[in-house]
Amino acid sequence: MPETIRMSHRAWVATSALLCGAGLAATAGLNASSSPDPNPEEPVSAECAERIADIETELAKAKDEGNDTVLTFSRVQVGDRNDCSDELRHHFHGDQ
Repeated sequence: MPETIRMSHRAWVATSALLCGAGLAATAGLNASSSPDPNPEEPVSAECAERIADIETELAKAKDEGNDTVLTFSRVQVGDRNDCSDELRHHFHGDQ
């Protein structure tokens, strides 16, 4: 069997630090070069716009009363085309 090459602890630490640094530099470069996909603004349906306005009103009332949260429920079944979940998510949380 061939004999393995022995390395000192300093050599292992230096090699590990070099590889970690190279990985971090590569990751930073990739993150800097990639830009988020621009999502064109899709028009919000009248029903969803009304729902967003209702929630905004409830939030304003809650803030006047000292609260900063509101619990809201969808008016239609989940999965329906008009459930407004994507529009609500985009309006209140942005695209995460």
